[in-house]
Amino acid sequence: MSTSPSSPRSSPCAARSTTSSSASGTGASPGPPANTAWKPSSSPFRSPTSSRSTRSPATSRCEPSCRAGSGASARSRRPCRSRSWGNEALRFLVCAGDPSGDIYGERLIRALKSKQPGLRIDAVGGALMRRACDETGSSFLFDLAGLGITGFIEPLRQVPRLISLHSRLATLMRLERPDAAVCIDFYGFHRHVLASAKGARVPAFYYISPQVWASRPGRIQTLKRLVDRMLVIFPFEEKLYREAGVPVTWVGHPLLDLLPEPSAKAGRHGPRIGLLPGSRRSEIARHLPTLLEAARLIRREQPEAEFLLFAAPQTPDRPYLEALERARRRKPELAVRLVRDEGYLERSKLDFALTSSGTATVENALLGVPMVVLYRLSWPTYALARALIRVRHIAMANLLAGRELVPELIQHEATPRRIARKALDMLADPQRLAALRKDLLSLRGILGGPGASERAAALLLAEAAERREPLRT
Repeated sequence: MSTSPSSPRSSPCAARSTTSSSASGTGASPGPPANTAWKPSSSPFRSPTSSRSTRSPATSRCEPSCRAGSGASARSRRPCRSRSWGNEALRFLVCAGDPSGDIYGERLIRALKSKQPGLRIDAVGGALMRRACDETGSSFLFDLAGLGITGFIEPLRQVPRLISLHSRLATLMRLERPDAAVCIDFYGFHRHVLASAKGARVPAFYYISPQVWASRPGRIQTLKRLVDRMLVIFPFEEKLYREAGVPVTWVGHPLLDLLPEPSAKAGRHGPRIGLLPGSRRSEIARHLPTLLEAARLIRREQPEAEFLLFAAPQTPDRPYLEALERARRRKPELAVRLVRDEGYLERSKLDFALTSSGTATVENALLGVPMVVLYRLSWPTYALARALIRVRHIAMANLLAGRELVPELIQHEATPRRIARKALDMLADPQRLAALRKDLLSLRGILGGPGASERAAALLLAEAAERREPLRT
């Protein structure tokens, strides 16, 4: 790859110098590598709250005489800042709705506050973003990621909470008028937040694109109408949005800021195998019993194998321990150790992993950990997914490579016996594993260098400041 997001050509300053809001502006970062295959083909499915922040004394509703365009409709009129607003610190709303977005949101909040300590942030997210807010003096509004919303049918149970939260955020944007609304993934909810931002004339940015290249490509046109700029983490996404006329900048993948360098595998009597059932409670309930039974079958043929169950940082121990206890009552010989590994040091030492599809597959790939990928959905959601998914693979490692690097087992194929058989076949072939590690680590070069969160923060601050300047009095 000739350039990366860290190059001067794709810096936030370059993005600003080319365009800030035109439909053709892209931040001048590199297009997708030649070996990146993203075009859709056949689908595998086809065979609590804290205190509300108050308005700053430096903001107020304007008198009618100072409104621009006194003939404008009442719906288009918004509170505007007082004359002292030009010297007031910027204010951001940052919103994430799932565990992976919580990870990226935490990094973004810290990067924003590092670059501009006086920045005021109101955040919606999860446990990690709450911690970042506590440590940076920011305001945390609601634990949306903790609701564990996923799928097409399952969110219906949370509709009242989502409506209430959206109303609260819409009111905040209308009355407090932040300088930027930053939505992180979680499209189903955030499209409504973005629409409210547009109605309140608050600059709107989308960080971590929904997977429009995998399903429902019509969402691109909705985003084109609602966002001022997309900040994307995969290089092929930049090309996709640019061709659709959406302002876009590729900033690189924030996981490269978090993951250690791949470590050499220590000599052991048996393989060290990680179990990663997912971060949501529903994923843990669907996947963990299957993974534990697969682990038992693997150990029957490889008695020296060591199994580590990785807990998601935002998820308490209880659902993991309950599943382990149930499995041990049936199979007392099962030995699995629960670990918390926020620094990825234990994960980097794995020889192999059994992993549910999601962010964990990207983490494993960038650490050079071979894996079997599985995913199971509720049957109504699976039926909808079969009709909507347009790509051949679900594991991001396979999507980036344009071919199957790691095996995928979906829904009825994800049985303990099949998972164990795939894993045992791969573990029995050291040369195959070594070649796979090399292929997985090569994906680091596709995703750009470290510093994605810093680049995203710099771009957001620059764009927000630029959009504020014409409104100074």
